[in-house]
Amino acid sequence: MIKAVLVMNTQGKPRLTKFYEFRTVEKQQEAIRNVFAVLCSRPEHVSNFVNAESIFGPDARLVYKHFATLYFVFIFDSSENELAILDLIQVLVETLDKCFRNVCELDVVFNYSKIHTILDEIIFGGQVLETSSAEVLKAVEEISKLEASSNAINLVPKSVSAWRTR
Repeated sequence: MIKAVLVMNTQGKPRLTKFYEFRTVEKQQEAIRNVFAVLCSRPEHVSNFVNAESIFGPDARLVYKHFATLYFVFIFDSSENELAILDLIQVLVETLDKCFRNVCELDVVFNYSKIHTILDEIIFGGQVLETSSAEVLKAVEEISKLEASSNAINLVPKSVSAWRTR
C-alpha cells in the first residue's frame, strides 16, 4: 500500500502532499521535514530507494525521483514493488507534462486541484488504479468537461433586474 505521495521543491517546501494513512498535521509536517533531510543528505549518484522505517514505521520504503526543481516522493510498504513505484512516478510526471506542457513548480502551485484530480485517477486510498497516462488524461478531460458543463448551468439569474421581470 502506498502510504504517502509528496512533491517538494529543492528548498524543502511541500508543493503537494497526500497521505493515505491518518497522521496528525504535526506528524505530517515532521514526516515532510524528515523526508527532505534524507533527500538532501543523499549524493546524486546513489540509488533512489531509501529505507524509511525511521520516518514512517516498520516496513516502510521511500522511492524518489528528482526532476528540475522538484522531488517526487512515494512512501509505501513491502506489498509494493520498488521498481513499479519508480515507474509510477514516471507515469505521474509524464501525465503532468502532457497536461501542462513541461510541468514546472508553478504549475503544481497554481493548478492544485487539477494535480489532485490526476493523482486521484492514478492512486486512490493508497492503491494503484491506473498506470496508463493516456487513460488518466482521458478521465481528467471527462472530469473537466463535467465541471465546465455544471458551471454553465445557471440556477440563479445573474442580475437583480431579471428577478423583477418574472
